[in-house]
Amino acid sequence: SAFMLVGILVLYFSAGTFNLQELAAMDLSTVRTVLPLTAIFLFILTAFAIKLPVFPLHTWLPDAHTDAPTAVSVMLAGVLLKMGGYGMLRINVGLFPEVARDLAPIIVPLAVVSIIYGAGVTLRQKDLKRLIAYSSVSHMGYVLLGIFALSTISMTGAALQMVSHGFVTGLLFAMVGLVYDKTHQRNLDVLGGLARQMPVIAVVFSVAGLASLGLPGTSGFAAEVIIFLGSFTSTVFEGIRLYTVLGVIAIVVTAGYILWMLQRTFYTPPLERYNGVPDADVLEKAFIFTFVAAIMVIGLYPAVLVDVIKLGLPALGF
Repeated sequence: SAFMLVGILVLYFSAGTFNLQELAAMDLSTVRTVLPLTAIFLFILTAFAIKLPVFPLHTWLPDAHTDAPTAVSVMLAGVLLKMGGYGMLRINVGLFPEVARDLAPIIVPLAVVSIIYGAGVTLRQKDLKRLIAYSSVSHMGYVLLGIFALSTISMTGAALQMVSHGFVTGLLFAMVGLVYDKTHQRNLDVLGGLARQMPVIAVVFSVAGLASLGLPGTSGFAAEVIIFLGSFTSTVFEGIRLYTVLGVIAIVVTAGYILWMLQRTFYTPPLERYNGVPDADVLEKAFIFTFVAAIMVIGLYPAVLVDVIKLGLPALGF
C-alpha cells in the first residue's frame, strides 16, 4: 500500500486530478512529473504484484491461507487476490499503456515463472491448504500473462480467469474446510480413502480439482484457452509465443498435483480411523452445489461473462 500511495500521490501532484477517466484521457507522457512515468508505473505495479501475487513477491500467501479460518481463505482466494489483477488492468494498463508495452518483455517472463514455479512447489506440499495456496500463485500467473500480452482477447481471458479462479479456488478451500471439519486432518500423509465415507464431498472436491486443472466444460478451461489464444497471437513483443507455450506446458504439472491430491485424499483404500465420519449436511450441500453450478455455467457458456468483460476493454485503448 505504501508503494501504491507514493505512485498515486506523484501522479496527482503531476496531473492535478485523481479522476481515472480524466487521467486516461490525458497524454501523461507530456505531463511534467516528479518521477519518470516508468517509476510511477513500477510503484503502483509492485503493490498490485504483491496482492496478486507474483513471484518472488508471493511468500505471504501460503502462510496467510494456512493460518486463516476457512471463510477467510475463501474470501482471500475468491475476492481479495483479484484486486491485484483488476488494479493492473484498470490503472497500470489503463493509464500507462505505452509503459506497459515497453515493460511487457520483462513482466511476461515473470508471469511464466510464477506459473511454473507455483505449479512445481505445489507438487511438494503435504498440507491441503498450502497446496491450494501455491496453486493460486500458478493460476494468478495466467492472469498476469493475459494482462501484459496486451491484446483484447488475452485481457478478456485474464478477467475471465479472475472470476473463474474465484469460484474454483474458493470452492477448493471450502472443501478443504469441510474435510478438516469432519476428520480434523489436512495432512495428505494421514488422509486417505475418504470417498467411501464422504461421497458428496469427494465428488464436489474432484469437480473443483478438475476445473482447476482446466478440464473442458469448466470455467478454468474457458479462461485459460482464451488467455493462451490471446497471448499466442499477441504482437506486443517477439518472443511472447515461446512464453505462451511454456505456460501451456505447465498445465501438465497442474494436472499432476491435482490428481495426486485427489487420489491421496479420497481414492486410496479406506482407513479404519475414518469410519463413521459424516458427509456434507444439507446446508453445506446447498453452498457447494451453488459453486459447482457457477463453474459449469461459465465453462459451458462463457459468453455470459465475456460479453460483459468486452464492454470495459475499449476504455483501456486495446
